[in-house]
Amino acid sequence: MPLTALIIDDEKLARDELRYLLGEMRGVEVIAEGANGIEAIELIEQHGPDLVFLDVQMPGLDGFAVLKRLLARAKSEPAIQVPQIIFATAYDQYAVRAFDVNAVDYLLKPFDSTRLAKAVERAGARIAAKDAVPCEEDRFDSLLKMLAAQRGAPARVVVQSQNRLLLVDQAEICYAAIDEGVIRVVTNNFEGLSKCRTLEELQEQLDPGVFWRAHRGFIVNINHIREVVPWFKSSYQLRMNDKQQSEIPVSRAQTKRLRELFNL
Repeated sequence: MPLTALIIDDEKLARDELRYLLGEMRGVEVIAEGANGIEAIELIEQHGPDLVFLDVQMPGLDGFAVLKRLLARAKSEPAIQVPQIIFATAYDQYAVRAFDVNAVDYLLKPFDSTRLAKAVERAGARIAAKDAVPCEEDRFDSLLKMLAAQRGAPARVVVQSQNRLLLVDQAEICYAAIDEGVIRVVTNNFEGLSKCRTLEELQEQLDPGVFWRAHRGFIVNINHIREVVPWFKSSYQLRMNDKQQSEIPVSRAQTKRLRELFNL
């Protein structure tokens, strides 16, 4: 019997590529696809797959948050088992290190067919040996703990304001924007500058479950979005809840993610 699999990724091109590569292999049947963490939970509960290809970076509920929910459910309902998880990531160096140490399979984007085949083979071997490995969830638990320690994810970030270096709680940040290489960080109370050179560098310090790259020039805190404003040619802008009620554009590439994030 082939392994039943789900593909969860917010990028359609990545889902299509992975489905194509799996279609070239024997022994795996893709039974459904999802574009975000909420869909991942629903599809796993609905289908009970053997294997899930799970994207790490997704707006809203990311891959690690999905895993946390699955582990919590498995602990409260012992009859429910966590499926084999193969993570997909484009750049998360912290995650890659943690995956290696905990022998958790992952795929780097763009996908490599040889690496994919090895990951599927390992997953099949683990499923076949399930009776001999009753505590598979322990590996994932260990992974999450190590990720938390490795990231040292600062709850606060450094923002320069009027020649002062302030430590700002991430929850207070409404959005960050880059203009001519200068990154502005805006909160409800003040605006300052980040020492980071790029938005990507700043984003690595922020909670991926809360901060979303709505546009190449903006990172927004989804908890500080006041209003979603329909805009020109089926596009949108985000009105934030800072003092200026700033309006942030949503790029065309991110419009679908916005709809998925807020069920528009």
